[in-house]
Amino acid sequence: MFESLQTGLVSAFKTLSGKGKLTEANMRDGLEMVRDALYEADVSAPVVKEFLKNVSEQAQGEKVLTKLNPTEQLSKIVYDELVNLMGPVDNSVRLESGLTIIMMCGLQGSGKTTTCGKLAKMLKEQGKQPMMAAADLQRPAAIEQLKVVGSQIQVPVYSEAGQQNPVTVCQQAVKEAKKQEVDVLILDTAGRLHVDDELMQELTRIDNRVQPHHVFLVVDSNTGQDAVNSAKSFNEALELNGVILTKLDGDARGGAAISVKHVTGVPIKFIGTGEHLIDLEPFVPEQIAGRILGQGDIMSLIQRADRVIDEDEKERVRKQIEEGQFNLEIFRDQLSQVSKLGPVTKLLGMMPGMNADMMKMVSGSDAEKNMRQIRGIIDSMTVEERRHPNPSKFLDHSRRRRIAAGSGVQPHEVNQIVQQAETMGKMMKTLSGKGMMDRMKMMRELTGEGMMNPRGMLPGQKQSTGKRLTGKERQQHEKERAKDRRKRKRDRRRK
Repeated sequence: MFESLQTGLVSAFKTLSGKGKLTEANMRDGLEMVRDALYEADVSAPVVKEFLKNVSEQAQGEKVLTKLNPTEQLSKIVYDELVNLMGPVDNSVRLESGLTIIMMCGLQGSGKTTTCGKLAKMLKEQGKQPMMAAADLQRPAAIEQLKVVGSQIQVPVYSEAGQQNPVTVCQQAVKEAKKQEVDVLILDTAGRLHVDDELMQELTRIDNRVQPHHVFLVVDSNTGQDAVNSAKSFNEALELNGVILTKLDGDARGGAAISVKHVTGVPIKFIGTGEHLIDLEPFVPEQIAGRILGQGDIMSLIQRADRVIDEDEKERVRKQIEEGQFNLEIFRDQLSQVSKLGPVTKLLGMMPGMNADMMKMVSGSDAEKNMRQIRGIIDSMTVEERRHPNPSKFLDHSRRRRIAAGSGVQPHEVNQIVQQAETMGKMMKTLSGKGMMDRMKMMRELTGEGMMNPRGMLPGQKQSTGKRLTGKERQQHEKERAKDRRKRKRDRRRK
């Protein structure tokens, strides 16, 4: 998500590395690269101009120019301006006391029908009773697709076989929704390959006759400026309440996310981040700006986990960890829970410090295959082996050879999994015994604080000075490393 934009901004901030302070000269160089990155991401030209104007005015302030660390100064200003540009946003869906009607519209191929299902699932998880109406009578198989989506999330779908008038379908759906006393009715209307008069007239008729409480436009973020232009056209005809950007997981530019609110005045309510029906997130400008600048998005990851992972399961595991009962079976079950959150590379993209270059390296590795291999190794164990509280001692050489043969790996790979599980168990037990403030402190130590690291390094990683060490300096360096290794060994023996 936002790979090219992130890379461009990181390059812009790198130009300020090593500068003593932010001056008009070096700031001008940085802003030129920021401008190029925004244009490359297909951000609207008027938006780029206003964005740079505001950033420049803030960066030229006396307070900023006299401060050290210009990279952090400029990245902070860019972050704040991105948030201002995309927000403020109210991503809640205001519901009426009786039936709330939501009309979904958009061009063909934008992912509108799937987004209807995602929104219905989200509302259902919030304790509401939704219903969907198949009013897309133009696209072949659209009705059947909505029925399949409805069955997957157990939400009823209203449709009329042989009906050619979408207005009639929507009106009858409203009557049926009131009869069944549902809370929310979502109308899946027809789309076209492009904006035309026929499409707008049909949507306007539905809008006038049914009078929905909310009109949401579903837009494919990969279309860049076309997404912004179509949002403008739809808004002029229907007075949109919000935009839902889809396919943001495959969008390497991100211009639509930055431009839509400024150009149309219509806020982005939600974003689609994948193919699964859980892949719909509230649009939060602060979190999106963080992703753009490589700061990650821990909050979205936590919210996603809360939606997917069973509460009873979390409580059961928490008690076992506190009682020191963490074992390989729990480790395997936790990996299975993590896999429900989505692809590993997607989850890593939400972690602080994972810039575009790092994500390319991760995407090149087969992380999903490694996860399956770990589960395969643990599944090759007996129940007693999986549940033993001290597997590193219990699993002798013969057991490890048997497990390796059963899972198609080498014995040393079994050793690695056991060590990883025991390390994770110790860490989770330590966290479970701490209060919220202590946990937050540990998280800060793990993820790093402050703005994005402009050098593209992991938090805490030191930058190389590029200076070649002399022979004496190299010997001293090796001595210090050896001394540190001996100290760690002594500490392990004491434990």
